[in-house]
Amino acid sequence: MVTRGKSRLTDKRQRGGTLMEFVFIAPFFLMMLVGIVAAGNFYFTHNAMVEATRRGARFAAMQAASSPAGTVRTTVGCDTTGPQLTAIKNYAIYGNPAGTGTNLVNLQPSNICVEYSNFGVAVGTVTVRITGFNYNFVIPGISKVVTMPAYRTTVPGESAGASPVTCP
Repeated sequence: MVTRGKSRLTDKRQRGGTLMEFVFIAPFFLMMLVGIVAAGNFYFTHNAMVEATRRGARFAAMQAASSPAGTVRTTVGCDTTGPQLTAIKNYAIYGNPAGTGTNLVNLQPSNICVEYSNFGVAVGTVTVRITGFNYNFVIPGISKVVTMPAYRTTVPGESAGASPVTCP
């Protein structure tokens, strides 16, 4: 049956239907949006950890592990006495040996471990590990501390600090 003079849009029985649909759908949509942003932040942190170990290991391969530079060195566990240890950790965290700049993921020097295995000029390897890093996963109403897995990068020994700074 067709009613004249009334359209479906002005029918009083249909008023508020859109508002009710919004009330039911909006919370799920917003939770999904917040979840996507939180997962993106978590993935960014994972990539930053991988990049920090890679950057630190490449820098460590060019630095002296002992004095005099180029002397073969092996450490069991984390190195605590290397002459360039602070510079290596700073390079992994900040991207420069001075330790200036932005620490994007709040990584601490205590989370970074440098290990040498028969490391010298063009021999052995150096490993940079990140352990014990805690990520605060926060979504409104849910807060959880996630202990990130250990990240590790191993590279072969290169100059081990024995090359001159400037080439003739």
